[in-house]
Amino acid sequence: MPESSYDVVLLGHFAVDKLTTVDGVSVQAHGGAVYYGGLNLVRQGYRVAVVTRLHPDDFWRLKEIRDAGVDVFATEAPETAGMENIFLSEDRDKRICKTLGFAGPFTIEELPKIDAKLRLVIPILAGEIDLPVLRAITAEGPTGLDIQGFVRFAEGDDVVFRDWPDKTTGLRDVHYLKVDDTEAEVLTGLTDLREAASALAELGPREIVLTHKKGVLVYAEGAFHDGRFTPTHVLGRTGRGDTCFTTYCAARLTKGPEDACRYAAAVTSLKMEAQGPFDRSPSDIEEKLRG
Repeated sequence: MPESSYDVVLLGHFAVDKLTTVDGVSVQAHGGAVYYGGLNLVRQGYRVAVVTRLHPDDFWRLKEIRDAGVDVFATEAPETAGMENIFLSEDRDKRICKTLGFAGPFTIEELPKIDAKLRLVIPILAGEIDLPVLRAITAEGPTGLDIQGFVRFAEGDDVVFRDWPDKTTGLRDVHYLKVDDTEAEVLTGLTDLREAASALAELGPREIVLTHKKGVLVYAEGAFHDGRFTPTHVLGRTGRGDTCFTTYCAARLTKGPEDACRYAAAVTSLKMEAQGPFDRSPSDIEEKLRG
């Protein structure tokens, strides 16, 4: 098998977000799964590319991930995506999401022809990726999918969850599927996490990565694996799922499901201890795993 140009290619909107704490203080921050996931993986030593869309006036914002070593393929959009996360608790687990912008749908024509071991489709909102584009991506090789970009819809400024009518067709060629507990219930009607993961696997994905408040549940190769989040404190709730999913999928290039699950939980726990993307050392990860 020839050497791939990249270990992982991430596809989704780069965002300019607004983070509002429980005491009403707001700050602007870069966001989107390609941002949190791209920096996370390149800092772990993977060869990473990002495919994204944003307004040309915001192209300068891509310098942060480019300087970190991520190759970026960007298309001009009428506006830049953005979300406001309004946190309702000190631990930042409860939040309200509102939309600030939408960078429009990806097209098959703008997908770069690049070689990669793994592709991760990680949109923010419904409408970024349609079924033909998803099918074109999965045809290229192993693909992971974050379901949030197919069940989170913008209604005015608000974000609402709805089932994905095309889930049976859309998920049949997906290798890794990421959902959180809310999204799993929207898709399956089930609140038991293991029952929901099993039901989702029946739609076609080979492995289910289900995040929740306490950690991550993986269903792979007929077995369940649990990874607990163990941050010493929580300052960086935003990007938790992005970090967990991208870490798990990349780790599966060399690790089995159980080890990849534990590793993803450890990396995510460290990420949650500070705002922004993951930025800790390999020794920190090993120490967390030993703990």
